[in-house]
Amino acid sequence: MIEDVVKELGHLTLGTRLKRTGELLQAQTQAVLASHGFDQPAAHFPLLAALDRLGALSVGELSQAVGVSQPVVTRSLKGLEDDGLVQSAPGEEDRRVRRVALSRKGRGLVQRARRDAWPAIEAAVAQACARARGDLLSQLAALEEALASAPLLQRVQEA
Repeated sequence: MIEDVVKELGHLTLGTRLKRTGELLQAQTQAVLASHGFDQPAAHFPLLAALDRLGALSVGELSQAVGVSQPVVTRSLKGLEDDGLVQSAPGEEDRRVRRVALSRKGRGLVQRARRDAWPAIEAAVAQACARARGDLLSQLAALEEALASAPLLQRVQEA
């Protein structure tokens, strides 16, 4: 087996390791969503959840609410709008600022995700994180090992 250089370099490559773990979680979350009949990208669900929790938001506010850049939010919103899950309109106070809100279809999708998929995903991620002990690098190693040994979809199916 080849050495995992990113893991072995410790704090020097922490950003890469976090990104790698995030991508793994995102891909495995996508598999769980698909198993529940959702075909939207996993990355869209934090945006949908933010709009569900906070109501109509500007792109800038939505960017702040989920912690990603405005260009990423704008690209994601294009797909969500094309799927009929969100709608946008000029703001009442400043017509140059567009306000984005869930459509009726989007509210239904979020309601179904909240009921059917999100609890399963949350429980599977919590289970994967459960054996993490010690410092952050040890915790990351434990999470990576847990996700490698039993992906989220397997955890959901076994629950």
